[in-house]
Amino acid sequence: MLRFCRIPPSRIRKLPTFFSATPEETREYTVAGMTCSHCALSVREEVSEIAAVGSVDVDVDSGRLTVSGSGIDDDAVRAAVAEAGYEVV
Repeated sequence: MLRFCRIPPSRIRKLPTFFSATPEETREYTVAGMTCSHCALSVREEVSEIAAVGSVDVDVDSGRLTVSGSGIDDDAVRAAVAEAGYEVV
């Protein structure tokens, strides 16, 4: 039989603010050379592999790459885009 511990809300302490997660940020890049949905998928897959990345949106028409996450490394994003065969301009 399972027993659950019941702790009154007044007894639960909150963590200090220095333990809080890094705030999420959004960065936009322009990628040259994408012409179709397969291009966008390749870029999305490579950039999604970066640990700090939470979401990726690619717009082929404008060449815009939007990356959201915590502690995004620009060099890692550029390297991932290059791995997909494209260039951040």
